Order: sequence, then structure tokens, then C-alpha cells
Amino acid sequence: MKNNGGIIDAWMQHPTVKFMNQPMFDSLRRWMGIDNVSEEIPLEFTIDAMDKAGVEKGLTCAWWSPQGVLISNDEVAQFVKSYPDRLIGVAAVNLFKPMEAVRELRRCVNELGFRALRIVQWLWNLPATDRRYYPLFSECVNLNIPVCFQVGHTGPLCPSEPGRPIPYMDVVAIEFPELKMVCGHIGYPWTTEMIAVATKHTNVYIDTSAYAAKRYPQELVAYMKSNGRKKVLFGTNYPMITPTKCLEDIPSLGLDEDTKNLFLHDNAHRVFNI
Repeated sequence: MKNNGGIIDAWMQHPTVKFMNQPMFDSLRRWMGIDNVSEEIPLEFTIDAMDKAGVEKGLTCAWWSPQGVLISNDEVAQFVKSYPDRLIGVAAVNLFKPMEAVRELRRCVNELGFRALRIVQWLWNLPATDRRYYPLFSECVNLNIPVCFQVGHTGPLCPSEPGRPIPYMDVVAIEFPELKMVCGHIGYPWTTEMIAVATKHTNVYIDTSAYAAKRYPQELVAYMKSNGRKKVLFGTNYPMITPTKCLEDIPSLGLDEDTKNLFLHDNAHRVFNI
């Protein structure tokens, strides 16, 4: 699918050796048909994957787990520095050190120009209602940036419970009504719950990362065509799935031109202040 409107990928990461070779990603590497990665993949490889699909910009995230950094914020800043017109930084921080986490988030936004915070709850086995998240939610509101979550089951070999939309996303949205929340991976198999939460709360959004268009649940497609037109953002979760694969079946969804533009770029422009 060629770029005719500046497609924005709401969730991607550059595949560093340290990130790709994590044991918890054994299941994902198996699905991708690869073994451990033996040498660093050039950043140009990622940009080329974007080019082939017509993706203009990618929200490129750091990763932090209880065991330490998987992709550091400074690594992401270097990626963005290399391709400032193509990549946008998304921060990750250490939940177990809340004051350090808040200071690091401020640094990422104010000094590095990042546009969001990503928290992958299954990494910590903590639902989004845990007290460790709340100082960061407050800071995201102060900085006027979204927080990006994973919702739904986990492909990696980690528990899925922290990714449930109800009660966790619902409660966070009630307690932080000013917080912009972008919920990745469509919430499957709780997609109907995720749609209900996004419908209920003004600042809750869904991104389609980790799913090719042909795998979008019908209830999500119906939502995109109706009252969810301004609520759903395109994402890939690259490198686990390529932009080309994610986009190739978009025409089969039957979206009108305005809805397709909202989904592929306009909603992301608005939510991430791009």
C-alpha cells in the first residue's frame, strides 16, 4: 500500500540484538521464523521496511523491564537523531523507582523531544491500577503526552491478566480523566471490552498493533466505521509484524476515505501532537 497521506505507525521498535534475544520472546521468534539474532540490524533496515509500506513516521519505543533496560531511551534518541523526519521517540522508565522514573520521563520529553510514555504491563506483571504507575500518569498529564499500554493477551510467555481492559483501563480512565491513553494490540480476546472503555472515556484510544488488517475482529471494524472513527490508530508492533503485512488488506475493510485517513494518520497526529 503506497503512502498517499503520511501513514503513522503508533507502535514500533527497532530490533536491537538485546531486545530480540530476550528469552520471553521465544514464542514471537518462533512465529517470525527466526532464531536468535547474532548481530545488530542497521537502522536503515527498519526505515526500508517503513518505505516499502508507505509509512511516513513511526512512534519508536524504548523498553524497560524489572530486569533492566532492553532498549534505552538514549538509544531511541539516537535512532530519532538519525532519522528525525521519520521516527518519534516514546519513553520507557523503571516503575520500581518512582522518582527516578518521573525525572527520566521529564528528561525524555523536555530534552529529547519524546512524545509519549509506553508501559508494557505484562513485563512487570502489574495491572495499570497499581500504585507504581500513578506518579507517571500525573506527570503525563502535566507534560501533555499520552501513555501507551498493551491490552489483551500476551504473545510473549508472560501472564495476560495485566492487559485486561476491564477493570484496569476503565479504572485508570475514571481516576485520570485528563490522561490520554493509547491501548495497543486491540485488547483481543477482550476487544469488546476495549471498545466499551474507549467509547465511555473521551481520552481513551485503541491502536491495532500486532494485527494484520485481515485479523481485525469484526466488532472493531464496525466501531471504526461508526462512533469509533476518531478512536482507532494504526500500529504494527514491528519487527514482530511488518508494515507491509499489516496494511495489505486495508482495502478489504471497506472504510470510506475519511475514515481511512483518520485511522492511518489523522488520529495519531491529534493524539500524539505530531
